Amino acid sequence: MTISMSAAAATNAVALHHLKPSANQIAAFPTTLSRQSTSTTRPISITSSSTAFQTTSPPPTVASASDRVFNFAAGPATLPENVLLKAQSELYNWRGSGMSVMEMSHRGKEFLSIIQKAESDLRSLLNIPSEYSVLFLQGGATTQFASIPLNLCKPDDAVDYVVTGSWSDKAFKEAAKYCKPKSIWSGKSDKYTNIPAFETLDQTPHAKYLHICANETIHGVEFKDYPKPAAENEVLIADMSSNFCSKPVDVSKFGLIYAGAQKNVGPSGVTIAIIRSDLIGNCQPVTPVMLDYKIHADNDSLYNTPPCYGIYMCGLVFEDLLAQGGLNEVEQKNLNKAGILYDAIDGSKGFYRCPVEKSVRSLMNVPFTLAKPELEAEFIKEAAKEKMVQLKGHRSVGGMRASIYNAMPLAGVEKLVAFMADFQARHDA
Repeated sequence: MTISMSAAAATNAVALHHLKPSANQIAAFPTTLSRQSTSTTRPISITSSSTAFQTTSPPPTVASASDRVFNFAAGPATLPENVLLKAQSELYNWRGSGMSVMEMSHRGKEFLSIIQKAESDLRSLLNIPSEYSVLFLQGGATTQFASIPLNLCKPDDAVDYVVTGSWSDKAFKEAAKYCKPKSIWSGKSDKYTNIPAFETLDQTPHAKYLHICANETIHGVEFKDYPKPAAENEVLIADMSSNFCSKPVDVSKFGLIYAGAQKNVGPSGVTIAIIRSDLIGNCQPVTPVMLDYKIHADNDSLYNTPPCYGIYMCGLVFEDLLAQGGLNEVEQKNLNKAGILYDAIDGSKGFYRCPVEKSVRSLMNVPFTLAKPELEAEFIKEAAKEKMVQLKGHRSVGGMRASIYNAMPLAGVEKLVAFMADFQARHDA
């Protein structure tokens, strides 16, 4: 994963470089959209005592890449520019339907075509077996911390959790309300900088499931392989919120994968669950109807009004990932970006430091600190002036964090590396 790049080369490669949208990326809005009667072509006006409203379309919007920043936020995170431009072109009148996706009935044929294609494309991306259901849910991944034990076990059932960071710790604590969870490993004493060897895990006999967080957004540790549950009927469950669709995954190894969309595949408001169908339909009697997987599976994620526009955006992202060549190609791009950034940190002779063990460093979230902590605020301030934002580390750990999800272009990482080299040259005295 090591790809070296000198600071000078990085500077030349990126000098405030932003990708310009191509001409065919931007579909122009109509300049007018006036209703016409049979006797006149004059637009209809509706006048009140104080204002007059004419039914014309909004003025054309001109997109400019120079107006965009490189957004290193952990979530909601940056989205692909071409996806945003396509959504912009379809916002007012989706593909001739006469309405925006935001105005559609979730049971109408237009939205049904959107959600069905989104599911089909996601199945293609991850090669999801037919015996798995795909659910588009609400409530964020955090709601799944309760949904999982409520659906998969009884109050006295044992379940295992590997606690590699803040999110798996929150999931473990929430499960205690609904079953008997055991933390079979915790990285808290080492400040969540590593992942255990699987053979050392003391798994609970007859546990219903083994839960992991595949990538810890805050601490920047990522599973490169996945443990195998020890019990015969135990299933593996993974929170993949921050590395979902960043690389190929063998879905068949898991009973359940869940992810908030707002890192890699869409805006906040959509949660995706991929669950083996035989695990559906056994929820505890106290389970709220909106947390019952069977309700959502039986109703094709349309039991109530889903986050329609967010699902539409996810669908556009899935199309884009397929157009890139699928998740094998996406993973190579992510390896390249992360390699450049980690090389810059490791090659700074201690000026920048990443606390995470090298073998489990995240490709998505790169935490780092400065040898001189008093310079961190200045680093973040100067970076923002150069249109690189949201580099401040999570409030619980401090330092800096660069989240470089799928949609972060290579140019953004190269620009950050060039800035880091320049900042070091000016402050490493």
